[in-house]
Amino acid sequence: MPTTATERPTETDTRMKAVAATEYGGPEVLRPYSAPKPTPEPDEVLIRVRASTVGPANSAMREGRPFPVRFFSGLRRPTSIPGDAFAGEIASIGRDVTRFTVGDRVFGTTAPNSGAHAEYVCVPEDGTLELTPAGVSDAEAAAVADNGLTAILFVQNVADLQPGQSILVNGASGGIGTFAVQLAAHVGAAVTGVCSTKNVDLVRSLGADAVVDYTATDVAETGETYDVIFDAVGKGSFAQFNRMLNPNGQYITTVPSVGILFDMARTRLVGDRRAVFAATGMKSTGVRKQYLRELQELLDSGEIRSVIGRRYPVAEIIEAHRYVDTGHKRGTAVVTID
Repeated sequence: MPTTATERPTETDTRMKAVAATEYGGPEVLRPYSAPKPTPEPDEVLIRVRASTVGPANSAMREGRPFPVRFFSGLRRPTSIPGDAFAGEIASIGRDVTRFTVGDRVFGTTAPNSGAHAEYVCVPEDGTLELTPAGVSDAEAAAVADNGLTAILFVQNVADLQPGQSILVNGASGGIGTFAVQLAAHVGAAVTGVCSTKNVDLVRSLGADAVVDYTATDVAETGETYDVIFDAVGKGSFAQFNRMLNPNGQYITTVPSVGILFDMARTRLVGDRRAVFAATGMKSTGVRKQYLRELQELLDSGEIRSVIGRRYPVAEIIEAHRYVDTGHKRGTAVVTID
């Protein structure tokens, strides 16, 4: 049936608010702009985004540093709409979609793509997408889709942490670290968290068996050794933590660098301790879906919880990035999109 004059889409129907980053640089390169509103393909759902997140990975892709991140974000300039984790509700569905209905509350990630710092985003029905548990806010769900998914992939998939093993989480009070502590404790590992004085009680409450206050103690001088050292903030190095690893131990970091890539290659050939870097976005959709579903169940049962450090309206996206860039973020920084 042809569209009548009164049925023609208005500009409000075809445009949406979004964040743009058209060059690499500091937080000031981010700006709000009006973008075309996406239309779902037959196998996609259109999601009205209510919350997204900002973390060190977003800052790295905004800056294009260290250089290896440009293989994900673009060699010459960043992807125009940043952000990948989201939570909101389904606004419309493609004609072939059967798993979701309009109005469903959902959370997930567009990784390895971006686009979540916008009012709307399209995601395949079989993408990394799950229903948000009742009683869980959009902000909490978005935090799980970002930092929770990263943490579970590192703890269970990359490290293959087993009951009874020991793990040190460096940056235990940050976005990824708060989930890593909970997930490692859930597995049945002996968990030591590293954080500042003000966050010691928080990290203990998340399930850490021991906490090292780095402002008072050099963790490298404690004499303790671990099966896994998870550098959730990427501020250390394999050389720094090597002697704290047990035989066949792993140093795992979330931050790509020339140093870690060199250490990965070298430790594959020499010794029994390994240096490992992995990127959540490089994992297959099937792997990400599997772990997001597990997180959904843990969230629904109350086995894990999100720690929200600060919330920013999307109009204050620059301030959100400035906060993350301080390097002392507590929990997850959430951006609300209303």
